[in-house]
Amino acid sequence: MSRPFILGLTGSIGMGKSTTARMFAEAGIPVWDADATVHDLYGPSGAAVAAIGAAFPGTVSDGAVDRARLRQAIRADDTALPRLEAIVHPLTSAARQAFIAAHGQDDIVVLDIPLLFETGADALCDAVLVVSAPPEVQRARVLERGTMTGAELDLILSRQMSDADKRARAHHVIETRTLAETRTAVHRLIDEIRSRRHA
Repeated sequence: MSRPFILGLTGSIGMGKSTTARMFAEAGIPVWDADATVHDLYGPSGAAVAAIGAAFPGTVSDGAVDRARLRQAIRADDTALPRLEAIVHPLTSAARQAFIAAHGQDDIVVLDIPLLFETGADALCDAVLVVSAPPEVQRARVLERGTMTGAELDLILSRQMSDADKRARAHHVIETRTLAETRTAVHRLIDEIRSRRHA
């Protein structure tokens, strides 16, 4: 095999994407985490810190990006988000490619990317898996975390591609109703991909 099968993993907030990604990792599948990569880029001595500090003065503190100040800078300037993306996207893309290259001997690699469709990263994948749950389950999960209000959740959902649209574009959908059912579905999908590759 010349390269691994690349499975894109995505899903809206509260759908169980992080839990599903962990299940792939526990099954021995390498998982690249887009959010963790950005966290590293913004962290102390991160590759994006100097450029963000130069583009958005006052957003770097103790050698790391102050996310609260960066959010304020983005809200205050309509041109800020594209400028930030122009800094961060090439760095995340390079990190993703390096991860795939480092796992060239593996048969499957998972790319865990929240905005997979929105950023066009689905074009890099051999197949896309969308994790989903009923709206009432999604809402209960997010609000149970205690990190945002119902109004804040509604705002996030209004800015994201809808669950229905994601499901329509997916090659595979896993309903994350229970942990046991999700784990079974993850292992079934791994087996299905491997059987196809070895057919």
